[in-house]
Amino acid sequence: MLTAPLQRTLIIGNSGSGKSTLARRIALKADCAVTSLDEVYWIDQMLLHKRGAVAAKQLATEASLAQRWVIEGVYGWLIDAVSPRATHLVWLDLPWAECKAGLLARGSAGGSDAEFAGLVVWAEQYWNRQSSSSHAAHALIFHVFPGAKTGLHSRREVELFAGRR
Repeated sequence: MLTAPLQRTLIIGNSGSGKSTLARRIALKADCAVTSLDEVYWIDQMLLHKRGAVAAKQLATEASLAQRWVIEGVYGWLIDAVSPRATHLVWLDLPWAECKAGLLARGSAGGSDAEFAGLVVWAEQYWNRQSSSSHAAHALIFHVFPGAKTGLHSRREVELFAGRR
């Protein structure tokens, strides 16, 4: 069983940083569900149809009401909806080369080559975007989070963190 701070773990980071993989590993040990903010925001797995903001926030908030959970995602505006209930925040602040390698290893997940290429371009802009899904926004979320938090900066650090849980 996980320690109390990890009972409700929120994982943020760029696309390809390993959020989903880490979330599954923590959830397995915590015997709890994983909620991907991609699944909350997007209606379909092809990432073609977005859910409305109100409905997405409601789904994310509902997921955060469970006793134990792991929620992972890039969308800062949805992270804001669940962070008040989180007991631990993990930021996967990996360099672009590692995120790109993660994206390429994962592949398009059933989408077209053009859609996947668009995702790669979007992810590469993480450090330059001016949105709630940017590096700057995640840095602010991490900085102001009042609970336990862990910043991880390489795949090795992620592996060490996951191995200790």
